[in-house]
Amino acid sequence: MALMDSKVEAGKPPAASIRQYLAILRLDHSTKHIFIVPGIVLAWLLRGPRGEHIASAIVLGLVAAICIASANYVINEWFDRDFDRHHPTKSQRSAVQSAMDGKIIGLEWLLLVALGLVCASASSRLMLFATGIFALQGVVYNVPPLRSKDKAYFDVISESVNNPLRLLIGWAMIDPTSLPPGSVILCYWFGGAFLMAAKRLSEYREIAASHGRELLARYRARFAHYTEVSLTASCLSYSLFSVFFLSVFLVKYRIEYVLAMPLVVMLFTTYFSMSTSPGSSAQKPEKLYGERGLMLLVLALVAVFLVASLVDMPFLARLAEQHYITLN
Repeated sequence: MALMDSKVEAGKPPAASIRQYLAILRLDHSTKHIFIVPGIVLAWLLRGPRGEHIASAIVLGLVAAICIASANYVINEWFDRDFDRHHPTKSQRSAVQSAMDGKIIGLEWLLLVALGLVCASASSRLMLFATGIFALQGVVYNVPPLRSKDKAYFDVISESVNNPLRLLIGWAMIDPTSLPPGSVILCYWFGGAFLMAAKRLSEYREIAASHGRELLARYRARFAHYTEVSLTASCLSYSLFSVFFLSVFLVKYRIEYVLAMPLVVMLFTTYFSMSTSPGSSAQKPEKLYGERGLMLLVLALVAVFLVASLVDMPFLARLAEQHYITLN
């Protein structure tokens, strides 16, 4: 009996160290906050600076976003630990490889949320609203019994809401007195949904091929309701919705922006193609900066937007008018 007990003890993971409790903050994922930048730029172009302390608002907003995102990662690793052990690479996460204390996890989450909300409230009410919803999203997405990440399609919609929230955080840094146009918010939301669906498609193709669908469903319950076809179709749907709402914004606010549409389509196409490749960076969005072709497209898109923002092109106005090609 004593021998059996010793074997059980030997099979237990070691107690987590301070380093492992810090690792679950995933500060290396801070690159995802690049989605805040378009919010800053759009607010500056469309509304102009409306706050008195722009620099401090940007610093406070970034700290708030990083703290809330890290708080969400903390509960993500804690509640996913029994499922991540079935994933080829996520099984190496700290919460799987070590025995963590739930009380410490709760305290870590609480401190991060409190710090994030304090920084946000010091910036503006709009910032506080955005970061509050950001924190609530983490609970809805990760914590049972809600745990939307286990529900097919709702998992994508609920996770991708982070995109418009980051947009709103960036906007609030410049103009805390208004909201971004609804068309931009919806474009950002569906754009994020496309990214998340492409990530799931990449995971599905890779894990199902190497380990089978049964393991995939044990890793995430949602995969029991997905197929490769349904994930591909959802990627197409989300991208079309995103481009539709982007088109509404471009035509409504500055017709010159339509020149960026070909690059936007190329960006979606390139990302989707990348997600179907083995070992795709689509599974780890924080590593996308290493995709040279994708980054060149992003830089080209930024350049076109800058030119379109500064240069008036009256001949493009005809695109927004009723016009018929007459035949003699």
